[in-house]
Amino acid sequence: MSDDNAIFIGLGNGQPQTLVLRRANRHGLIAGATGTGKTVTLQGLAEGFSARGVPVFMADVKGDLSGIAMAGSPTAKNADKLIARAKEIGLEDYAFSDNPAIFWDLYGEQGHPIRTTISEMGPLLLARLMGLNETQEGVLSIAFRYADDEGLLLLNLDDLQAMLAYCAENADTLSAKYGNVTKASVGTIQRQLLQLDSQGGGKFFGEPALDIHDFLHVDEKGRGTINILAADKLMQSPKLYATFLLWLLSELFETLPEVGDPDKPVLVFFFDEAHLLFDDAPKALTDKIEQVVRLIRSKGVGVYFVTQNPIDIPEDVAGQLGNRVQHALRAFTPRDQRAIKAAAETFRINPDLDVASAITELKVGEALVSLLQEDGSPSIVQRTLIAPPRSRVGPLEPKERAIIQSISPCAGKYDDEINRESAEEILAARGKASAAAAEAAKAQAEADKAAAEQAKVEAKQREAELKAQARAEAAAAREAAKPSALDKAVQSATRSAASSVGRQVANEIGRAVFGGSSRKSGGLVGKLVRGVLGGLLK
Repeated sequence: MSDDNAIFIGLGNGQPQTLVLRRANRHGLIAGATGTGKTVTLQGLAEGFSARGVPVFMADVKGDLSGIAMAGSPTAKNADKLIARAKEIGLEDYAFSDNPAIFWDLYGEQGHPIRTTISEMGPLLLARLMGLNETQEGVLSIAFRYADDEGLLLLNLDDLQAMLAYCAENADTLSAKYGNVTKASVGTIQRQLLQLDSQGGGKFFGEPALDIHDFLHVDEKGRGTINILAADKLMQSPKLYATFLLWLLSELFETLPEVGDPDKPVLVFFFDEAHLLFDDAPKALTDKIEQVVRLIRSKGVGVYFVTQNPIDIPEDVAGQLGNRVQHALRAFTPRDQRAIKAAAETFRINPDLDVASAITELKVGEALVSLLQEDGSPSIVQRTLIAPPRSRVGPLEPKERAIIQSISPCAGKYDDEINRESAEEILAARGKASAAAAEAAKAQAEADKAAAEQAKVEAKQREAELKAQARAEAAAAREAAKPSALDKAVQSATRSAASSVGRQVANEIGRAVFGGSSRKSGGLVGKLVRGVLGGLLK
């Protein structure tokens, strides 16, 4: 049953159930309890898309989808069941065949590494990944905004740690311009980053970043490449798994051009364990998922959610899923019963089928199928035997995986990590420059202080010298003002001579005037004469 415009899903009520390629970008749902055949259905759909030139991306959460790269074998233990199913549904052209595959792995262990940058991930998805509250998410957004304003590249976790440390150190400055930045919130984010790094999340952030177009390869036979993400280890970090796939959807939406409704999808994206995407997701994130799912159709991308319980998908998102394959559900709990009722109500009514009862009675490899028809309306739900895959059911051997990876078109492109100059290096250089400037300023201040102290000491010394000089000059002046010993002797001798001469002259004058007998009159005249002579001699 080969049709280039549709994929044969299985046989329902004697009628082939086919997925029309023109409606395949209207998204879909594959649901059912564990062990009911979801993985085989997914594998068969991926083969069908690949055979018609449509690239596929899917996560291998249990490690058993890698066999899609190898042809099945008639001697495999499950080969007889596959052949019997093909005969039962009239699949006359059934034959085992391989598919072109590229293996990817966030940890770089079982496939090519997948990386993106912190900037491309953005604060909203990072906050979801780290479980931040609104306040902490706000601080993270400020760090991103400041990095954008300053032209600082946030490539890996080291860059983000450096950016957060800078925000903490300059919280007052940033708060005045961007909003409140608290050191407590920054500390919480840094601790979450350390935890994320310890879980291996650090390997996801860096360069070279994934080129979305590497998912769109078509081989020389015109078959679309099946991109398989090794997610068995990744599933140990459910938030990282869900956040990565949501980021991938967002990148596809932002990168791919508008194509409207093409004849076949540009890419089909299978999201296994889809409930992890919505667990504890804040409304802002749920709104973003709904927006991406609703709008990515026009980019030619079909999104198929694979989950155990259909009620795990929010109604706003479930309403976008036009192609549905419902495997068996078990009515063991009230929640299971609600899921059965909800699933039954989503199908176009078949008057000949009790859908609610049928869901609990389906066998392994059997499902209720309703697909969009050419006119866009859903087909009547039919109980369908699912077509068997043509590739190996089960995992590859490590040697087989290594050989396929070595001949991959992406071989060597992402193997070596690149660490170019980004926020960490620039902020570190700024820190060193600031520290050097601060050290130089400190040294200059100390030198200025020492010079001031020296100037003060020298000023005191000069003041003391001037005072001493002034005292010396004053003393010299006083000494100079005092009469010398010779002057004193001359003055004394002069006064003595004057006194003697005066007495003689006075006596002579007295005797001449008063006569020689008057001693009293002579004494008076003598004092007068001595006084006159003394004044003349001074």
